[in-house]
Amino acid sequence: MNKEETFIKDLVVLTPDVFEDARGYFFEGYNKNKFSALGIAIDFVQDNQSFSQRGTLRGLHYQNPPYAQTKLVRVLQGEIMDVAVDLRKDSPTYGQHFGIKLTAENKKQLLVPQGFAHGFSVLSETAVVLYKCDQFYNKASEGGIRFDDPTLNIDWGMELKKAIVSEKDLVLPDFANCNSEF
Repeated sequence: MNKEETFIKDLVVLTPDVFEDARGYFFEGYNKNKFSALGIAIDFVQDNQSFSQRGTLRGLHYQNPPYAQTKLVRVLQGEIMDVAVDLRKDSPTYGQHFGIKLTAENKKQLLVPQGFAHGFSVLSETAVVLYKCDQFYNKASEGGIRFDDPTLNIDWGMELKKAIVSEKDLVLPDFANCNSEF
């Protein structure tokens, strides 16, 4: 497993060691011991999986303490633009975001720590996304930020006027008015 630091502290990209032969390939997407050796000590408690069509935009979502979540995001089929926004008020990168294309082919994963909002757009015909969480979902602590916030100015890799967005995500507040407790 290769760990690549991003310009935002604690936000990392992980690329697994892939073993290929005539049958296909094999890799460990998560191995607690190997993650610990990389300095990542997380106990995941829940897996979530989504299926979406091209143009879908999910997010930006987070959970406030004490139910804040670390997420390990991976694409099983297709391609997404995966984005994390730093909500930690004492961070030098507060309000900045990082985006990366995650695909079934590149097998990269984004480790999104507690204190970040997360979202993704679907760039392929369809996409299946798996993400592991270290806290259970808690409706009372959920929060979010509009995907098209002008302050954040995120490049989702798609035309936002045509985005397929849930009613819930359409009414999220902008960055300046979000209820983040980080």
